[in-house]
Amino acid sequence: MVLVVTALAAVLVSSCGGGGGNQEDSAANTTTARDAEQASEDDLNAALEKSFEESGAPGVVAAVQTPEYTWVGTLGVADLTSEEPMTPDVHHRIGSVTKTFTVSLLLQVPADGLLSLDDTIDQYVDGVPNGDSITLRQMANMTSGIASYTFNEQWQDALFSDPERIWRPEELAQVGIADSPAFDPGTEFQYSNTNTVLLGLVLQQVTGKPIGNLYREGIIEPLGLKDTSFPNADPSLLEPHAQGYTLQGQDDGEPLNATNWNPSWGWTAGGMISTVDDLLVYGRALGTGEGLLPSEQQAERLNSFLSDDLPPNTADRAYGLGLAREYGWLGHTGELPGFNTAVYYHPGLDATVVVEVNSDIPSGDCPADKPTMSDSPHDVPCADPAVRIFGALAEALGQPVGTDQ
Repeated sequence: MVLVVTALAAVLVSSCGGGGGNQEDSAANTTTARDAEQASEDDLNAALEKSFEESGAPGVVAAVQTPEYTWVGTLGVADLTSEEPMTPDVHHRIGSVTKTFTVSLLLQVPADGLLSLDDTIDQYVDGVPNGDSITLRQMANMTSGIASYTFNEQWQDALFSDPERIWRPEELAQVGIADSPAFDPGTEFQYSNTNTVLLGLVLQQVTGKPIGNLYREGIIEPLGLKDTSFPNADPSLLEPHAQGYTLQGQDDGEPLNATNWNPSWGWTAGGMISTVDDLLVYGRALGTGEGLLPSEQQAERLNSFLSDDLPPNTADRAYGLGLAREYGWLGHTGELPGFNTAVYYHPGLDATVVVEVNSDIPSGDCPADKPTMSDSPHDVPCADPAVRIFGALAEALGQPVGTDQ
């Protein structure tokens, strides 16, 4: 059984590289560019084709946007059964990219005087071990010591035995709370979905509004995101959408179609849906703060990255307030069974990169606890598919993410 939470190795982008081969004839390959030099388009096409083949994924839609051009590329299929080609407009489960939305709301609220990031969680939720010492800031940067419910093996068994089950956020939080503390607040780093679920509950409490309304009023409508939504316990995806494939919960190595698994277990840590077009807009807003946060809060976010005193954070790769810094790129990855996403912005390039893949199955020379497909290439470093493809596009843009994992 595979752990369903996206770990820091995926949030802070893993290595990508090596390998090669010819693209399968069955893969769709469409690209568009506006006002782009042909060489740049060729570089991006080549990077996408090579990294997609190394990923072993069914399909991908990727995009790069700069002030000069927008490039979009698709490869492979949206459905392994029908072999319908992947298209640029698919609705996609974005997993832990949801965390950036939730923490953006958390950063908006202090400007309204409703809370402070230095408030402790016991002011809002009873029964959290060390709750009088854990700040909302520590929950947002994953140094709280509150354990992730997704690490709990009994909870994993319950999820995979009934993937259509509807989970209440209070249930999820209590699983993590029961396993806490993992460490004293502020002394270590551990990526925990429980942190972000609890922050969602806090936001609802202080505003008196459902979290879906907060996403819509605070982010979706101001940025003009037309196809971004928070389905809560609704497992449906709007058309068009790809089928998502996973090995999570499987013992026989055969991928499952997880498209309609209920996303309620991710809630404010991983439950949102979006498209490449919307994520290009949101990714830039995330990196610049424009239309998303007041300048003071954006500056606080960009100054929040953890130091190498809290491994695996380093000077080049670090986590902050719901945001990762990756060799100059700012953003986040997301993973839900069947779906993998990367959204990053580079201030120096004023470039946004978005990758959506309809599989969360890693490829390459992976450890035993990260099972791969039997035909996965093993002569390349292990990486999740969206992470691998983002890394290749970043290198093609002249700002590689490094391979020191």
